[in-house]
Amino acid sequence: MANSTSTAPELTAEQVQAILVQPLEAASLFLASGPRIFDTNGSQIRIPKMGAATSPAWHGENDLITEQDATFDEVVLLPSTMKSVKVITRYSNELARQSIVALDAALKDRLVADVASTIDAAFFGSAGDGIASPKGILGWAGTQVVDAAGAAISLDLLLDAWGKALAANVNIAGLRWFMRPEAFTALRKIKQGTGSNQYVLTPDATADGVFRLFGTQVVITNRLPLDGESQQSVVLADMSQVAVARDLAPSVKVLTETYAAYDQQALRVIARYDVGALNPEAIVKITNVL
Repeated sequence: MANSTSTAPELTAEQVQAILVQPLEAASLFLASGPRIFDTNGSQIRIPKMGAATSPAWHGENDLITEQDATFDEVVLLPSTMKSVKVITRYSNELARQSIVALDAALKDRLVADVASTIDAAFFGSAGDGIASPKGILGWAGTQVVDAAGAAISLDLLLDAWGKALAANVNIAGLRWFMRPEAFTALRKIKQGTGSNQYVLTPDATADGVFRLFGTQVVITNRLPLDGESQQSVVLADMSQVAVARDLAPSVKVLTETYAAYDQQALRVIARYDVGALNPEAIVKITNVL
């Protein structure tokens, strides 16, 4: 009998979208924050962008117009050396038959959560080199920095970051705050004055449960790493100027024969992503925050 989409263990593109890609974009806090996603067939992609600005000048009638050479730059993502996120989950055929829940759905949820966690840890961090693993937002060169110098998080520090972002001509609608739970909790504890029981930040009874600071949505994640034992970073980023390269062919494969000697099956997931800044100045990092 010929293989078909119903008998082949390799899932079709539509199934991959349904059980991995779409849930992954919802589960990953970084991917759900609105970066520009570029699909590729697995090859390296180059995203062109404008370089340094030219210098137009005022000229009078019959004056020689000064020539200006435009310069261009590019962001390179998904080099051939970039690794993939891979995981294999084994389960016995007895479990598949006797499970009181839909085992495939349970495994899907588990794998989506684990892959999203792995991607967020890489994209929010600074450990990647951009060659074998993605370089996260804290490791990008050219971003703007507000140094807290070991001070506690404060509204003034947030306003300093806000001012730097505005100077970079950001898209206000694309701005997102990224901070750890400890930083957001410290901000919520700020009161209006000594001895006051009134908090400066109060929830909006008409809001939909989305946290906002100075009108910008707050994304709370413990995937932002701690620097040492206690210091951390807070990031204000225009996510419309952040690029994510996504391999268009993530693989979800049911392995029925590999572990047949153990009377087991397995589900293998492979996903390949990369990330970079189209305009590094649109990202402001508040560093060395207690």
